[in-house]
Amino acid sequence: MRKNSIKNTRINMEVQRELSEIIRLEIKDPRIHPMTTVVDVSVTPDLKYCKAFISILGDEEAGKATIEGLKSAEGYIRRELARRVNLRNTPEIKFILDQSIEYGVNMSKLIDEVTKDIRD
Repeated sequence: MRKNSIKNTRINMEVQRELSEIIRLEIKDPRIHPMTTVVDVSVTPDLKYCKAFISILGDEEAGKATIEGLKSAEGYIRRELARRVNLRNTPEIKFILDQSIEYGVNMSKLIDEVTKDIRD
């Protein structure tokens, strides 16, 4: 299976949906911020590894604590994913903090400030 095949894209979307639901509804770790979002998932074509990009609406400390909590719950998350998604192999999940939304909001504020200064 190629990396950008339709099958791989469908697997990525399904894993993303299930991961999001597991994190939101099943995990009760207090370190995990309530406003945690699975932004993107990339499963390798051999279904052995998975990168899950996580976005947190909060400060940097909340992000680090959330990633730490997700890493400690990785076994449970992987077991639940295997139960919900019928794959040949259940991928080993690596959680990565994604700050692209925060970066985009910050850049938008900067652009607004510059255009406001130009108008004045």
